[in-house]
Amino acid sequence: MYDTLHVAVHPTGPGRCRVTVAGELDVVSAPDVREALRTAVSVHERVDVDCGGLTFCDCTGLSALLAAARAAKTAGSDLRLCAVPHTLASLLRLTHAGSAFTIEQADPW
Repeated sequence: MYDTLHVAVHPTGPGRCRVTVAGELDVVSAPDVREALRTAVSVHERVDVDCGGLTFCDCTGLSALLAAARAAKTAGSDLRLCAVPHTLASLLRLTHAGSAFTIEQADPW
């Protein structure tokens, strides 16, 4: 069964926000995540991406996250992945893409 992706951006303080991503991050939903994160890193100095609700992430979803990491670096923002589920952690490890992110398992808020 298809699990719809939900993306929400919440300010958490001056220059900071939390982007909650829940559901399936795939070829259908990746453009929405890519745009939300691109906007967040262009506006905020620190963006915490709460991945705790992700149930699936394919290579297109990973590409959206990597694009956000590049955009953050260009903008001088700090992008952090938080509450990374086992499936995403495995994908990051298998693709050697984990080093592109600051990953926090502890809840930063």
